[in-house]
Amino acid sequence: MSRVFLDTINKEDMPSLYKWFSNVEFLSTYDYILPIPMSKEKVDKMISDYNEENNSIVFAIRTTEGNIIGIAGYDDIIKDNMVATLFIGIGDENYLGKGFGKEAMLELLNYGFNTLNLYRIQLNVISFNSPAIKLYEKVGFQKEGTMKEFVLRNGQRHDLYMYAKLKK
Repeated sequence: MSRVFLDTINKEDMPSLYKWFSNVEFLSTYDYILPIPMSKEKVDKMISDYNEENNSIVFAIRTTEGNIIGIAGYDDIIKDNMVATLFIGIGDENYLGKGFGKEAMLELLNYGFNTLNLYRIQLNVISFNSPAIKLYEKVGFQKEGTMKEFVLRNGQRHDLYMYAKLKK
């Protein structure tokens, strides 16, 4: 049985999100854009935009006790093609490296393939994020491409890998 579930983000979750999205270390692997700490207003707008757009969905990742430990969802959902881009981040450092990310990923894949009826789920990952790459490959994602030296972090260039998983 999974130790996590996907849930709606509520007002009580926002302090955790504010903390994570102002943490450069979290941001440096969460996305390929420059990891600049976000203000509370920007985090509020980001969550609001996810909830209002027709081509995205965002979830809190919660433990079975109800504690928020991360954020996940889909954006760039193209219903006609049955494809979407997955995003996931475990923000609570106490839950890193303990299998919670894998369990959240499995819940997210189940939701994508069975509730959204997606055929293809894709994601991007920075080449130095070895734990994430290992997880993605473990749950069946296949590397489809490399965007050479796409990401700039601390004065160094890194590749951005494109991964996808098909419903089979």
